Amino acid sequence: MPPGSDETAALDPRQPGPAEPGAAPGTGVAGTDAATSGRAGLLWLVALATVIVDQASKALIRSTLPLYASKTLIPGLVDFVHVENAGVAFGFLNDATRAGRGLLTTALALAALAGIAYYARHIRRDEWLARIGLSLILGGAVGNLADRILQGFVVDFVDVYWRGWHFWAFNVADAAISVGAVLVFIELLFVNRHASHPV
Repeated sequence: MPPGSDETAALDPRQPGPAEPGAAPGTGVAGTDAATSGRAGLLWLVALATVIVDQASKALIRSTLPLYASKTLIPGLVDFVHVENAGVAFGFLNDATRAGRGLLTTALALAALAGIAYYARHIRRDEWLARIGLSLILGGAVGNLADRILQGFVVDFVDVYWRGWHFWAFNVADAAISVGAVLVFIELLFVNRHASHPV
């Protein structure tokens, strides 16, 4: 059989084998690694963008709205306010003593970051809602933690209310953490459940 025939190529380990049916040209281990790396980079960008938007919005409120002042955004529903939150998310622990509050908020922040790091190691590549949610939680946690380290408090500026009822004032970081948690729960409670029990 002459060299270079199909049979010789199939037996020669130095020759590339035929592509799998339906596989795109250039795909394989290297292509999969590149795609995974690109997706991981996108998730880091989501976290970084969350931190940037959070910090920029707080700086804008500090520079344009005096402390404890308010400005109506949607009459009867949403105001911009300028308050300093020395507690945790949505004003929780604002009434605690300064020493106890600082210790507890730092411990909670570190525990949250440890939990994020642990959970990130256990989610699969196809769990995209959980990955995006985790990125939002990470960005929000870093944004608020940076404020506590640099200033000792967090600026909250969104006041949602209806008639005499007011929700706790919050900021972009708080909103990102809340939305991220919802996405993680949706992935765990609904998406994974349907994937495990196909109809």
